[in-house]
Amino acid sequence: MSDVNQRTAEPAAPVGNFSVLLSATPRSARLARLLTDAHLRDWGYDSEAARHVVAELAANAVTHGRVPGRDFRLAVYVVGHTLRVEVTDTRGDRLPQHQPPTADAESGRGLLLVEALADRWGVSEDRFPRKTVWAELRLTAPEPEI
Repeated sequence: MSDVNQRTAEPAAPVGNFSVLLSATPRSARLARLLTDAHLRDWGYDSEAARHVVAELAANAVTHGRVPGRDFRLAVYVVGHTLRVEVTDTRGDRLPQHQPPTADAESGRGLLLVEALADRWGVSEDRFPRKTVWAELRLTAPEPEI
């Protein structure tokens, strides 16, 4: 490649991704959050909102999407400065629903939290019996290395 092409080329947008299959247990839901946090830090990002979103989506997969003997998949992508989190489980028959929790309920606020923290979120139905719940968040650009 010539020097002229190198000088005029646009800088590439930051890209990072990882995917992991985890057992459908509370311990793995916590591990999903920790793995996401570690990868984001490696890529130069620190996002409390992202940690909360991953924690909620993974907890929902373990709680509501669990099928004995089946795992869930966590996939995280950063393109530009947009983070996309995808959590796939094997309960395609149980799609997430907004249900206002009662005042004394100890759970039921996870999707409200995801909706508040994410720029967009939704559900993609896959080949039965799978579904993927996804969320996208805009990240603050990492500080340039000196």
